[in-house]
Amino acid sequence: MNRREINELLAYDASFLVAAHELKSPLSIIRQLSLTLNDKNINLSMQDIMRISKQIDLTSERALRLVTDLTKVARLEDAMFELEPINVRKVCDDIVGEMCDVFYIHNKEIIFKPYKNPKITSSLVVANYDLLRSILLNFSDNALYSSKDKSKIEISINNIKDKVRVSVRDYGSEIPISVWRSIKKDNCKPVSSSSRPQSSGLGIYIAHNFASAMNGEIGVIRHKNGNTFFIDLTRSDQLSLL
Repeated sequence: MNRREINELLAYDASFLVAAHELKSPLSIIRQLSLTLNDKNINLSMQDIMRISKQIDLTSERALRLVTDLTKVARLEDAMFELEPINVRKVCDDIVGEMCDVFYIHNKEIIFKPYKNPKITSSLVVANYDLLRSILLNFSDNALYSSKDKSKIEISINNIKDKVRVSVRDYGSEIPISVWRSIKKDNCKPVSSSSRPQSSGLGIYIAHNFASAMNGEIGVIRHKNGNTFFIDLTRSDQLSLL
């Protein structure tokens, strides 16, 4: 394959370039932390060593999750992702439990914000657990790296007409207008951004594809002090036993 053919292949799938760009950031962090651990000129306490080791684990998990999600996107048309009644509150609780440590390390917090009506938080939706989990992890990742220190990111559930909306509210800078327009036009595509890799839209691109596979729809509400990313899913008529 010559250079021209390679360039055409890369141009055909922009997500490949953006994925490589986004992977560069966590890999660079892991390398720097590893060098710090092995630098004999730096005196580290046991607490420092444990903190750095934990950060390496969490950062590597994020990079692995990105690769796994991109693999799922490529297999969506060929693979069977079964849709079934899912307890959406349980998925939210799983996300909070999975992400609390990485938020703590970054001096932030992620919580589930209960709704006034308890029946809403016990609602079932027609979805796939793995795909819904990946969407909310991507929303949470975006909130983690865009929110200010000491922010409290909120996951919530609401009824929107005949749908159930699961939202992740962050408190930081607004998303780039290019990503916002892409979501509004329902043609989410990642765009490389050298100044702000976490805002390239790759996570939103992944979420858009996963939502479509569940007959759902993602969206964003822009606030003066942040953003609310959400996914609307079809409510299940089946009663929750949990």
